[in-house]
Amino acid sequence: MTTLVYGRSSKEREQAIASQLNKNINTVVILEGIADSSSMLASIEEQKNFQLIRIAPGCPCCTGNLTMRVTLNRILRQPPQAIYISLASNTHLEEIRKFLQDPQYINLLYLAEDINCELPV
Repeated sequence: MTTLVYGRSSKEREQAIASQLNKNINTVVILEGIADSSSMLASIEEQKNFQLIRIAPGCPCCTGNLTMRVTLNRILRQPPQAIYISLASNTHLEEIRKFLQDPQYINLLYLAEDINCELPV
């Protein structure tokens, strides 16, 4: 299951992801951008079924395309049960979803419903 998380601040996106985590399943979280000193996910990074990966800021379908491909290809060598991808912007959300459904990923990634942090909880 791959979930795109977007909107608001990185802190709010991390809180949304943390609220969804199941410590009993192997999970990878890909965060776009620089680490925040108050990262909620950093405190659970040492759990055995959890991996946190930070990638440089940049749209995963445009400027960050190569970085995202390399990151996904490494992750999918031993596929986790859940992947969360935190995006700083939803500007190219449809293009990112198409990217994640490229032929090389179509049988490896199941796209779940997005988490929009801009909506009221």
